[in-house]
Amino acid sequence: MTKTHLGHRARKRFGQNFLHDEFVINDIVDAINPQPGQNLIEIGPGLAALTEPVADRAERLTVVELDRDLADRLEQHPFLSSKLTVFRGDALKTDFRQFAKEQPIRVFGNLPYNISTPLIFHLLEHLDVIEDMHFMLQKEVVERLAAEPNSKAYGRISVGIQQACQVEPVLMVPPGAFTPPPKVDSAVVRLVPYKESPYPVKSREALHKVCLIAFNQRRKTIRNNLKQLMSDEQIEALGIDPNARPETLSVADYCRLADWYSEQQGEHA
Repeated sequence: MTKTHLGHRARKRFGQNFLHDEFVINDIVDAINPQPGQNLIEIGPGLAALTEPVADRAERLTVVELDRDLADRLEQHPFLSSKLTVFRGDALKTDFRQFAKEQPIRVFGNLPYNISTPLIFHLLEHLDVIEDMHFMLQKEVVERLAAEPNSKAYGRISVGIQQACQVEPVLMVPPGAFTPPPKVDSAVVRLVPYKESPYPVKSREALHKVCLIAFNQRRKTIRNNLKQLMSDEQIEALGIDPNARPETLSVADYCRLADWYSEQQGEHA
């Protein structure tokens, strides 16, 4: 099947970098492992580098595309139009539950760097209908998603995602696999939502809020960063050293802080 760029120029405002390396494309599709009958949703199909081989294996898929020109092309595509449902819209504002009427969804995409983190957090709100997610991201973002405590990459994103999903970096992708080549390395990550998280938390919203405040100034202690929320005694009562730095606390520690915060909010409601 011939790949054509169909004369489309990458648009900076959409953060578009198009994948063209056949070996890399095959490796990514193998990692996703699409099967006929599955409910696959691709975010930002672009020039269909992943869409074509996934459609070949799965027979049907839904794509979410914001760029009108690309959505038009996909709907008129000689091979793909009969296999695709094109949903025109911004993935950040899309309710992914609408795609899961009959079965859970498998989400994948080569995500624009400028929206990757907010988009993954948006998808966390739909985890009850998501079987798994495979994303091509900036390598540094994948490192943050998978980071362990006590590392430079560990932060609020690591805690928020690891509370909800199993995180598995799958493969590295060099800049030369894209047109135009980005200035950074990329990587593919697999996120599998937990049926029951090893880190239960009463409210993910509270967890994100506490992490945002805790990691706001990484060099300061937890006592300093959380002083608006809680006292030293309250931090110690949760088994956490107030003099610890934010990156030394585990995901479970942050879940305890978040549950305490949720209870306070409930009392003040």
